[in-house]
Order: sequence, then C-alpha cells, then structure tokens
Amino acid sequence: MLVLGLETSCDDTAAAVLQDGNKLLSNIINDQSNIHSKYGGIVPELAGRSHIDQVHKVIGCALESAKVKLRDIDLLAVTVGPGLIGSLLVGLNTAKGISYGLGTPLVGVNHLEGHLLAIFLQKQIKFPFISLVVSGGHTDLYRVNNFGQYKLLGRTRDDAAGESFDKVAKMLGHKYPGGPKIEKMAVEGDAKAHKFPRSYLEKTSLDFSFSGLKTSVKNYIDKMQSSNGLSDGDIAAGFQEAVVEVLSRKIIMACEQEGLSRVVVTGGVAANGALRRAVASACSNSGYESWFPDPVFCTDNAAMIACAGYQKYKSSHDSKADLLNMDATANLLL
Repeated sequence: MLVLGLETSCDDTAAAVLQDGNKLLSNIINDQSNIHSKYGGIVPELAGRSHIDQVHKVIGCALESAKVKLRDIDLLAVTVGPGLIGSLLVGLNTAKGISYGLGTPLVGVNHLEGHLLAIFLQKQIKFPFISLVVSGGHTDLYRVNNFGQYKLLGRTRDDAAGESFDKVAKMLGHKYPGGPKIEKMAVEGDAKAHKFPRSYLEKTSLDFSFSGLKTSVKNYIDKMQSSNGLSDGDIAAGFQEAVVEVLSRKIIMACEQEGLSRVVVTGGVAANGALRRAVASACSNSGYESWFPDPVFCTDNAAMIACAGYQKYKSSHDSKADLLNMDATANLLL
C-alpha cells in the first residue's frame, strides 16, 4: 500500500510517500523559518499563505522523489489537528480535493498521534510504552498501549518546553526558532554557574510547568544587564539543564507509576542532544530502554502522518469517509 501523507499543522509544509507502513520512499519538508524569523515567532496568516503557495509543489516533489504518480497512491493521510486552523485547512482541503477527484480513500490524523508513532518509521517498539511528546506547542506524557490506544498521563499547565526555548533565545537576542541556538550556546556555557528553578508541582504529578523558569531567566537577565553576570552561554546552559532535568525525572516517574520499562521521546525538542543524552542516561540507570526518532522525524514531517494514517486505516478499513463533513480542529484532543 502506498500512502501519501500531508502535514500543514503549523509552519512546515510537508508531504511524504510511505509504502506498507514502514518503507519511506520520500519525505519533503518546506520550512518557513525565513518568513517568521523577523517577527520573533510564527505569524498564522503568513503561515497559511505560504502553505497555499507551497503545498502542490511539495506534493509534486514527494511523488517525483518516490518515483510514483498521484494515481498510484492507495491512501491519503492528512493532519486535521491540533494546530493553526488556517494552516490545517490548506492541507485538509488539498487532500479532500485529491480524494474526491481520484476516489482515493482519505483518513484524518491527529498531529500528536503522528509524533507518538514516528519511532515506527525506524523501529518496531513493543507495546506498551511511555512516550513524551515535547515540542514548541506540546509537552505531554502518554502511556501508549497500542496503535490508537493512548492514555494521557500529564501535560504542561502553561508554556510548552519548546516555546520556552524560543522565548529564552529571544531574551538573549536571537531570532526564531531559538531551540537550536540555545543548544549551541549551551555547549560553550557552564550549567553550574547559576541554578535556575525546577518546577515539579505536586509530589506525584506528571504535569509540567515552565512559565516560572522562563520568568526566572528573564529576571536574571534584566538584573544583570548593568553588571558582570553570567555569559549568554552560561544562561543557555543553566536554562537547558533545568528543562532537561524536569523532563527526564518526570519520564522516570511515569515509568514507575505505570510499571513500564520502555520509553520513547519524540517531538521537535527531542532533537536536542542534551535531552537525548539525559533521558538515555536516566533510563539506563533505572534499567529502562529508551528510543528517539531521528531528528528529521522529531520535527514536524509528513512521514509520521503517513505512518499514523496507515495504522488507522488498517484497523478501521474506513474507505467511505464523509469528505464534506471531515473538518480541521485547532484544539483537537488525542
């Protein structure tokens, strides 16, 4: 089965062709960072307009790279939420048009489910396992019992970890996206030079909170502007360590509470090397196994949407989806 995945939930226009659920034939991503960097963050209107301009080009590139024609596609999988509603509608309506015109089955995919299943593009993990989805918009812990069977264990109560990375980078004078810049600066800094606060909330809570940490960094930067404080590298390193420590510890707590020993970390922030090393070390010390998708499958991509769509279709065989009533939902729950 050939699946064409389409992802336009935020600021990446992506298309991929996946064969039989695990053989990736193409994975094309058009990044919009050059559009949004001057504004310090994603501008929804501009994101949607860029998707309109790029979506057909990206699909064409994905098909050409996979050496297949649109008529060869057996299933369409498209992100229907959560995300920016204007961006989601571009991908969904494009997929609807193709499905209607060619009679190709179409399934709507939850973006978070795509992240949860991204690891299956590389390795078949045994169920059940604990998964942390950590990105610019989400910091969620799940128990993954099987394809389509997910239990939310904890989520951020305010800022997502990725958003905090972007905002701290902005405080230090860097443009969006800030996550990679923080990681790069942290390599040159000393994380022990200043200990920023860690928020663990209630004793057994698996929820997250990063707003206090972000405020603490801002207050420190403002306070030390006129004196010899930490270097930007020290601040980046201290901030990054605070985030990584909380994420790692909550993962271990989730394993202990659920009685599981397998961990998958996914989402854009999962590409961060410090986080990958810390989680791998914490899991190893506890006797747990851990896996991370390759960085290209951590950030938003259509390969993970095709993978999730394939599993969803295989379990339901619903080829009679009501195209007219299928809609995008900005705050879609998993």
